[in-house]
Amino acid sequence: MNVAIVKYNAGNIFSVLTALKRLGIEPLLTDDAEELRKADRVIFPGQGEARGAMEYLQARGLDQVIRSLRQPVLGICVGQQLLCRHSEEGDVDCIGIFDAEVKRFCPTRHEEKVPCMGWNRLYDTRPELMNGIEGQYVYFVHSYYVPLCKETIAAADYILPYSAALHKDNFYATQFHPEKSGSVGEQIIKNFLAL
Repeated sequence: MNVAIVKYNAGNIFSVLTALKRLGIEPLLTDDAEELRKADRVIFPGQGEARGAMEYLQARGLDQVIRSLRQPVLGICVGQQLLCRHSEEGDVDCIGIFDAEVKRFCPTRHEEKVPCMGWNRLYDTRPELMNGIEGQYVYFVHSYYVPLCKETIAAADYILPYSAALHKDNFYATQFHPEKSGSVGEQIIKNFLAL
């Protein structure tokens, strides 16, 4: 299977590369539009800041390329947030696959720290990406979140309920890091590859 990882101004890409290699996949890390279009699967991972990431993507036309993809696409962490309509982080318009606004966590009690870091339980999961995942724990690191919306396929709670995963058409996304979530995350990556 031909799997491409979007190369752009974001961190965490190499942990995704490593996770795929553990599954016997030799992914291509690329920012070439044709390579992305001809891949069987595209993964759009990232850690970083939304405005800087969007500026990098727009300067290279990658926002338009991602929007035009027709094969299964998986956004991870900032990749999920950039697939939304707008982010409060840097007050920036994003790619717009999901009609949702990314918001910053606002703590209401002293023990509610931002960023949210650590393991959290998924609930209200829906197929196909989340097959076999209901009630499982996955690893999160984020200060911003996507509110629950019609595209939510898994929820988690931190300060408030929010979208842990999204799906619309051929686009899937997770706020958590499947590549850092042990056997549960590995199952999610396998589910994505099997779509």
